Amino acid sequence: MSPDFSEDRLLGGRVLLRQPRQGYRAAIDPVLLAASLDPKPGQHVLDIGCGVGAAALCLLARRPDITITGIEIQPGLAELARQNAALNGVADRFQIIEGDIAALRLAERFDHAMSNPPFLPPDRGNAPPDASKALAHVEDEADLPAWTHFAATALPHRGTLTLIHRADRLTELLAALEDARFGSVVIFPLWPRTGTPAKRVLVRAAKGGKAPLVLSPGLLLHGADGGFTPAAEAILRDAAALTLG
Repeated sequence: MSPDFSEDRLLGGRVLLRQPRQGYRAAIDPVLLAASLDPKPGQHVLDIGCGVGAAALCLLARRPDITITGIEIQPGLAELARQNAALNGVADRFQIIEGDIAALRLAERFDHAMSNPPFLPPDRGNAPPDASKALAHVEDEADLPAWTHFAATALPHRGTLTLIHRADRLTELLAALEDARFGSVVIFPLWPRTGTPAKRVLVRAAKGGKAPLVLSPGLLLHGADGGFTPAAEAILRDAAALTLG
């Protein structure tokens, strides 16, 4: 393997992930995102902006009875996602489409969609110097409304979209979901530690949903000693599911 890439393990070794040593590297966000989905057996999930496949592979490790299609704009990451699907023996259940959601139109409808979209708008902060990392972290033409509207075109009525995003962009995210006619929103804060504001939130919404918004208690990630709490450890290491509410 090239020295430009590393092979890392997720979910306590259940998932082998080949990824660039420089640029965007998967951390716990895609693992938590994958844990939050609960598709029915035989259903098809769309991973919008799948990167090297971290979230999709974590979901497939827990749920071998589903299939996933990933969309990725960066050719190099899309190829790594294909390699990772083969390395983990799920190439028949994880297909990757290379393309830009700003121009892509899908013929198929999916039961659920998930996404870990770029966290920053182009006018906030400095983009990372690495071009690949910048594209993964900073929005271009495809802003939050573009992501939610694209998901809406790929889902049937009542199909769900689950995202992980920055807590300080929750207002924008909720507005984008409403504009794309998503409802029945569940907000699940991810608390770094007791007494500390959430930096990340998981948000699930249903296309055409009418139920009132739900603010869940969320998940405490770290204990007083700095290590993961037992609940977080069960998700990150033992592939436990995460119920949003």
